[in-house]
Amino acid sequence: MMSYTRKVLLAEDDKDDQIFFRIFLNERTDIQLLPAVMNGAELINTIQNAPELPDLIILDQNMPKLNGLQTLQYLKSNPRYTDIPVVLYSTYIDENLINTGELAGATHVVSKPTDKTGYNKMIDEILAILV
Repeated sequence: MMSYTRKVLLAEDDKDDQIFFRIFLNERTDIQLLPAVMNGAELINTIQNAPELPDLIILDQNMPKLNGLQTLQYLKSNPRYTDIPVVLYSTYIDENLINTGELAGATHVVSKPTDKTGYNKMIDEILAILV
């Protein structure tokens, strides 16, 4: 089976989390991390002007301007972006966030990983659904 590099776009306002994401995942050859954006508004602006869309979007729930759910709702209401898998992640997730996220069209709602194993496991689970 032929595999190819998936372009992953992260919307995350915490610079440390952006760095963790990049450090933990930079040795993977199955993904290409696009430059991270700081919030949902920046993500929308970035993909509106992009010649090529990402294969996967990962949204932090707690961001300024547009949070993860608001950004997810925008993406799923726009025909150009509706087929892009979106993962909503947060330091704290509860049943309400999971239900609301899934109803809004999130492919996964996950707790933010805290180590390299967690980040790799999250990406493996996400990539498994992209096949």
